[in-house]
Amino acid sequence: MSENLFDEFGPVSSKLWKQQIQFELKGADYNETLVWESPEGIKVKPFYHIDETKDAAIPNTKASQFAICQDIFVQDVDKSNARALSTLKRGAEAIRFTLTAPDVDVNKLLSGIGNGVSIYFHLEFISIDFVKQLDAIAKQNGSQFYVQLDPIGHLAKEGNWYDSSDNFEALNTIAIACTNLSFLSVDTSLYQNAGANIVQQIAYTLSHANEYFNRIPTIYRPLTIQVAVGTNYFFEIAKLRALKLLFNLVAKEYGHEHDCHIVTLPTKRNKTLYDYNVNMLRTTTECMSAILGGADAIINLPYDALYHKSNEFGDRIARNQLLVLKHESYFDKVNNPADGSYYIEELTQQLADKALALFKDIEANGGFLAQLKENTIQRKIQESANKEQELFDSGKEVLLGTNKYPNKADRMSHDLELFPFVKINPRRTIVSPIIPKRLAEKIEQERLETEKTEANK
Repeated sequence: MSENLFDEFGPVSSKLWKQQIQFELKGADYNETLVWESPEGIKVKPFYHIDETKDAAIPNTKASQFAICQDIFVQDVDKSNARALSTLKRGAEAIRFTLTAPDVDVNKLLSGIGNGVSIYFHLEFISIDFVKQLDAIAKQNGSQFYVQLDPIGHLAKEGNWYDSSDNFEALNTIAIACTNLSFLSVDTSLYQNAGANIVQQIAYTLSHANEYFNRIPTIYRPLTIQVAVGTNYFFEIAKLRALKLLFNLVAKEYGHEHDCHIVTLPTKRNKTLYDYNVNMLRTTTECMSAILGGADAIINLPYDALYHKSNEFGDRIARNQLLVLKHESYFDKVNNPADGSYYIEELTQQLADKALALFKDIEANGGFLAQLKENTIQRKIQESANKEQELFDSGKEVLLGTNKYPNKADRMSHDLELFPFVKINPRRTIVSPIIPKRLAEKIEQERLETEKTEANK
């Protein structure tokens, strides 16, 4: 068929659409009725039209190339290696090892893992010799290693550096000596989990990375950026796209020609202890946002991660969610799937514009570290978190099964292997740490206390 069946339909402009909508509203105000404003100050319209689109830079999101990554906390090297091999057989495509000390036999940990598997090393310490060892292995085997070493992120989360110094001297030594792996990371998941809005998350990530560019002149490999993805589906897609655009803009000023390497995981902020199966729905949409936004690797969060130690069942369900998205929902077939969505492209541009303005303000006032030490970053995040908490407490922000339609018969006190709330650890710190906190904590603590009271009757 050569004829175009749509030729008989004339074009409809955005003006005509608005006129028809206004007619259907029967006198109600268009803006008050249909336009809503996000916490970032973005006014979301009921429809988006090609008439109103602007030419903007479009990031390469490479959605089909994301890797399914398994997170493994290393306590016993042999067990961790066995678990890595098992998960790779069951569909994982990359592994992240979390290490708390450098006294690990890396060769034993990696035994049997093919060189084609990307390996992430999330280090909770800084050791030049350990990273050099990893670099030597990467050079010898041609392995793809990403070392998640983030002193500024550690300072923001813990209030102190890895050790007594600011760690930049060690990073410069590593940068010169280790050229076969990516050694530097920016953990922006902390800001999301603590309650920062999306504009803040992007701006703080840029400013965080900018501190490294300023202090380490020899960054020859991609920076790894760890991002927590929230439940606002389209905004989260736009967040990753805007982050890519702005990172490249900043990196270009330093002659850094690599795209950032984005590792994502679902946020914990909206996860719940009660009616925990809903967490699977939340993580599924969050992983979809990560894929469409262009994440390079995705680590899914098990539905029971709040209250259970790592276990085979929870890990398998989390991994299978990604396998279904990749191989049964055909998310591995198309690159840049959000291109041409006027809504997402408009969100991307607005988030990028607002985040760039905030980034410039941070830099004009001394930079990220200076504002962290002045408590400005912490205060701004807390203000945003308080607003979100108020919306949740009033029922305007809904978590099903928790502040809406809760199952009063649900009992959890008997099933807690982990402490699911903010842990208070009094200590002397250089800066006030940024504290991650879930929205549902207060309600859950009250329900657990009620369970305890009923059990003692």
